[in-house]
Amino acid sequence: MCGVDVAAKETAIVRFLEEYPQAVAAGHGHPALQGCERVRWSDFPECPGAIPVLLHGLLDETAAPEARRVLGNSLLNISAMNPAVPTVLPFLLRLASDPRVPARSELLRLLVVLADFSEPVDGQSEATVFWFGSDGDRPERAQCRAVFAEHASVVGTLADLLDGSDARTLRQAAGLP
Repeated sequence: MCGVDVAAKETAIVRFLEEYPQAVAAGHGHPALQGCERVRWSDFPECPGAIPVLLHGLLDETAAPEARRVLGNSLLNISAMNPAVPTVLPFLLRLASDPRVPARSELLRLLVVLADFSEPVDGQSEATVFWFGSDGDRPERAQCRAVFAEHASVVGTLADLLDGSDARTLRQAAGLP
């Protein structure tokens, strides 16, 4: 799999914190992030342990765009998503449902990308399986679809904020018409 190793992801987070030290304190007490610090993020393969810093950074007006970028790079690579994505997804859905979140539009775009990545892979296509792995090899795809479905009412509301294929992609991930 082509991607960035965990040390590079952690280095990116350190750089983020050097540039936006206030991001650590941003959003503490925000209900969307309750429990994010209790997750053992580093237990997921190739996942940096400082994911909560980036989630909190999404609530800081100045740091939000960079927090979203670093978070996306920590969770995705060119052909797959990190196994931590099903765990981070409820936090992202709750944040995106709050109109006061500074980088809400960028967060919505990330949710669409995650919905796209969670689509099942055609197991009949050797090339597709080669590049993206089989659904059996990448259980996080089905787990993400389950999270989207569990939060279907929120997903439907968020999809209403989007147009065209982005709205369809988000709705489809949640099993909505």
